[in-house]
Amino acid sequence: MDIETFVQQSLGSWKSQRSAHHLAFSHFEEVRSTLDIMPLEISDPEVVTLCQQYGVLPKQIVSPFRMRWEGESDWDEETVLKGETVLVPVPNRDRANTGKLLRDQGYAETVAAAGDYVITEDGTFILTTAYDRAAAEEKIWFATPNLRFRVSLIKTSSGRGVTTASLSSEIRLNGPS
Repeated sequence: MDIETFVQQSLGSWKSQRSAHHLAFSHFEEVRSTLDIMPLEISDPEVVTLCQQYGVLPKQIVSPFRMRWEGESDWDEETVLKGETVLVPVPNRDRANTGKLLRDQGYAETVAAAGDYVITEDGTFILTTAYDRAAAEEKIWFATPNLRFRVSLIKTSSGRGVTTASLSSEIRLNGPS
């Protein structure tokens, strides 16, 4: 699988159930949310701005997309968790199934971020992102075309200690199947 196929398989609306263990707080959290993953044009102004921010030429990118989410946590039942981010894959032309993933908002810190991805032989997408105060590692794979799993670790900035570990199961509500 390549990054374009991975993004194409991810498009649509997903119902997500996430279980997270926040080790620093000794707290277990359950989050239910809806994810919407929508394709963007390479010429989209937000895509162009993100590419310029990282010095990437539009001809280097493939399959940009927007992800929106909205959900609830049992940790704070009165607050609706929601947000969105633009994601731009930049494949490594010299090494198959590797590259950068540019985001206008990161996962562990809400700042622009560029992570390194690899897609393994079994189709698992692995994204590693270093931030100022943390590091994140995400693994996403499809069990079926309409069921995918995501494991996320938030680590200390040195990458040695884990502060949060989560597992999500995501079921497609609609979109490509």
